[in-house]
Amino acid sequence: MTIDKSWTTIRRRGSSNEFWNGLQHFLQMAKPFVNDRGFIKCPCRRCLNNASHQLEELESHIFRNGFMFGYNQWIHHGEPATGNAGTTVAGPSGGIHERDEMFDVLDDIISEDVDDDAVGGPSSNDQYDDLFAALRSELYPGVSSFSSLNFLVKLMHLKVLNKWTNKSFDELLKLLKLAFPKIDLVESHYEAKKLMTKMGLGYSSIHVCKNDCALFWKKNSLKDTCPVCSESRWKLQSGKRSGKNIPHKVLRYFPVGPRLKRLFATSTTAKLMRWHSTGTSKDNDVMRHPVDGKSWQEFDKRHPQFADDVRNVRLGLAADEFNPFRNMSLSYSMWPVVLTTYNLPPWICMKAEYLMLSLLIPGPQSPGKDMDVFLRPLIDELKELWVHGLDTRDAASENSVFRMRAALLWTVNDFPARSSLSGWSGQGYRACPTCNEDTPSMRVIGKTAYFGHRRFLPTNHHWRSNLQFDGRTERKRPPRRFSTTDILEQLRRVKTGIPGKHPSYGGVKRKRGDDELNWRKKSIFYELPYWATIELKHNLDVMHIEKNVCDSLVGTLLADPHKSKDTDNARRDLAKLGIRHELHLFEDGNKLMKPAADYTFSDANRRKFCRFIRSVKFPDSFASNLSKNVAAE
Repeated sequence: MTIDKSWTTIRRRGSSNEFWNGLQHFLQMAKPFVNDRGFIKCPCRRCLNNASHQLEELESHIFRNGFMFGYNQWIHHGEPATGNAGTTVAGPSGGIHERDEMFDVLDDIISEDVDDDAVGGPSSNDQYDDLFAALRSELYPGVSSFSSLNFLVKLMHLKVLNKWTNKSFDELLKLLKLAFPKIDLVESHYEAKKLMTKMGLGYSSIHVCKNDCALFWKKNSLKDTCPVCSESRWKLQSGKRSGKNIPHKVLRYFPVGPRLKRLFATSTTAKLMRWHSTGTSKDNDVMRHPVDGKSWQEFDKRHPQFADDVRNVRLGLAADEFNPFRNMSLSYSMWPVVLTTYNLPPWICMKAEYLMLSLLIPGPQSPGKDMDVFLRPLIDELKELWVHGLDTRDAASENSVFRMRAALLWTVNDFPARSSLSGWSGQGYRACPTCNEDTPSMRVIGKTAYFGHRRFLPTNHHWRSNLQFDGRTERKRPPRRFSTTDILEQLRRVKTGIPGKHPSYGGVKRKRGDDELNWRKKSIFYELPYWATIELKHNLDVMHIEKNVCDSLVGTLLADPHKSKDTDNARRDLAKLGIRHELHLFEDGNKLMKPAADYTFSDANRRKFCRFIRSVKFPDSFASNLSKNVAAE
């Protein structure tokens, strides 16, 4: 006997007698197969046969959420198992086409969408109606290998990989429509983007004051003027607003929670999210992952409830500026803020596909001290993820629901970006964030110099008594370590400034008091309940530092006039300090002579060095071809 299952594909369930009658027949068929407590597996699009309910609740779930796709042989509800009938799905008109891979994708997306009603009765999935309609629609009459949705997803993927413009994508869609009149496809990139947004991982556009004073968000979302400087939210023409409201700046915010939930939506990544609990280094002297570090371990000791569930997420934040216009003369500073998930193993957590863009901060100027204004949406969500968490389905534990929490462990930046994020200025006599108020520095010609590096050497090291460094012996010990309590006490003395760059408000330069040291602000990160207790809050990106140091070192060795640090002013500083007399500038008649230094190459050695660099061979994908950038003669 053939069972009519066409009712399971009906989308408008509330107005369909066919769906209601089919559901009642299904419940009657399943009734003899409930367990001794009256429970049976629920095939709604939320439970996916992974949860069991009583028949009354089963009826409610299927009616509200729809019948799951792909479950075509009802082996859990009374239909005998014969053959491999689960590989086909009923089409929109009762026909049969091969199972589309997008069914699994949408099942994963729907299974993520857990709300407070998840146990007693999930909310409706009407937001997915357009997706399921595109999924059930054939791309072209007679073509069963591609649904309209599957083809569109692949087309959008090609657009991203090959950097097609939106206009070229629109032109391609027009060509496809012209060549294949019956093709079921969207009309434009705008429509495609609108449909893809329903699959999740979209972003919010938040308007920003032109002077970076505030966001037009939450309580300010309906305002037309900045609450700080009273400047208009909109671009004006001849002092009046144009016909269409165009904001001065737009911040793009990509919510973190849905992306973290998606990591648990498939069993493969859900298992990898536990790696940090089992992948610790067995050798105490080897650190191969942040979990082996002291900061991570101290965090676990301070927050044992968070550490008890290994599925709770540990995040790192990185931010840096870049010019989207590349080498054009137009100066524009845009700041992406990226999160990485440290639950994952080290060979995965730094791969591009696992990095999460959370904010795209607009230019044209660097946010500088106003970085906290732009970080507000992210910090609010991180607070929510720490305090309340998110109900999340764990595909590695039979789709069980757990309360996922997340914590930001630290930031990773170059030195200028660290200054914007931490609030400690990277300029001036106390620029070192580690030495803090004990930073050894002096003023030399045109800049501030930092010395005292011999303090880190053993007390009996012979370099400590060498006078050639700064004309003095070094007897000081390494700088003291400032505790989290010390830092909080310093921040308590920092005055709160006005945000923004308006010349009459936040743009007014304020002279710091001596008790404020080098603090420009108390960072917004301190709003996170756990931030003050973290031992290592900000990490320096070694890649940037190595690159800059290498440039300066090579430039000095080669006596490059543009990159060498061995300048005339540097020689005058040596004379001012009274050290290295053989390197002092001297006059020869009417000429100022600069003695050759032992640490610079002669012309012959410079050629040998360049020939060597030109001959170096690297493994594939390890480094660029240096020979193209080296002139041996």
